Amino acid sequence: MSKYNTPPGALKDVLPEKLESDKMRVVLLSYTADPERLCGSAAKSCYSERGASDIYREISREDASRVVSHVRDMGHHSVLEHANFTFSLEGVSRVLTHQLVRHRIASYSQQSQRYVKVEEASVVEPSSVKDNPRAHEVFNRIVEEAKEAYQKLLKEGIPAEDARFILPQGIETNIVVTMNARELWHFFTLRTCFRAQWEINQVAWEMLRLVKEVAPELFRGAGPACIRGPCPEGPKSCGWWRTREARRMREEYRKARLK
Repeated sequence: MSKYNTPPGALKDVLPEKLESDKMRVVLLSYTADPERLCGSAAKSCYSERGASDIYREISREDASRVVSHVRDMGHHSVLEHANFTFSLEGVSRVLTHQLVRHRIASYSQQSQRYVKVEEASVVEPSSVKDNPRAHEVFNRIVEEAKEAYQKLLKEGIPAEDARFILPQGIETNIVVTMNARELWHFFTLRTCFRAQWEINQVAWEMLRLVKEVAPELFRGAGPACIRGPCPEGPKSCGWWRTREARRMREEYRKARLK
């Protein structure tokens, strides 16, 4: 792993070679049918005497992609809100989900620790801990002690909703999240940034890969701000935006916008 959370070489395919946790899964469960055609029709209806239903029936995918590209690059992103995408994030930590739910224009359904007792709970272990034998030993010892304490509290008749207070933040959980395309653009700008925390950074890159497969024009150019222009992080910048690869990507993005 480089000094950046996401290996810069992987940007060619907008995805790290593998997720750091073998148990982590990111699944695109559902999305708006023909999202680019829908958003393209909505955009055209703003400038037409005809209703969107007529436009939707007749617009070609090529025309829809052209319209989406135009309004996206003009910054008219409200039409992107008509397309929704639903993901299942599995085997992630509650450290990640605490960050995720800060993105308010979204819907969430998370595995409940009130109703799902933690029998053989797994904990997400960062590679920085896993790769350090002494840190790994300390980490696992404390995790096992917390698990044992949790079980003892349950045996004492403590409700699961109260016993869970002793569980580590790294405990694995599952969460379903739905965002519209506009909010996903915002999410990707912040969370695929190389300064983002590693777990949500990897999840964000995988989510971006999945949506680009089904709506490439909607998400063309999505990702960290530094692939579209200067880094907005100021003195906290990781410096990647100054690299040759970053300059190449910005030039490719600029050329794509001028087509």
